[in-house]
Amino acid sequence: MNQRLSFITLGVNDFKGMKRFYTDVFGWNIMNAQEGIAFFRLNGFIFGLYPADELAEDAGVVNDGKGFKRSSLAINFTSKEEVDAVFAELTSKGAQAIKQPESVFWGGYRGYIADPEDNLWEIAWNPFLVMDADGNVTDHP
Repeated sequence: MNQRLSFITLGVNDFKGMKRFYTDVFGWNIMNAQEGIAFFRLNGFIFGLYPADELAEDAGVVNDGKGFKRSSLAINFTSKEEVDAVFAELTSKGAQAIKQPESVFWGGYRGYIADPEDNLWEIAWNPFLVMDADGNVTDHP
């Protein structure tokens, strides 16, 4: 199977509130939205919001998730300064600061924010990643 990702879909409890968070706080543009679903085109894949009960039903699982979701999403930037600036911008617009940006033992720099339904977002700089001008991770400069 090819190594690729097409969609990341979050099952959300407050669809309208979460859609507003990603448009107002992150500043993302909606690619397509219908009643109960919204898609944002990112760099090479789609980020979707869908009602949690409907997503669980679609997958054939019980929607009883509580507490730590055992996952995080990450956006990498090209410098520590960019991480600080984006982190400050997001928290000033209402994102919940979970962990302030800091240097980490392996040489990177990162902080965590959460959306209104406690989905974790790592805002990071990784000195070992090579990124192109569009923010895509690549194998070469």
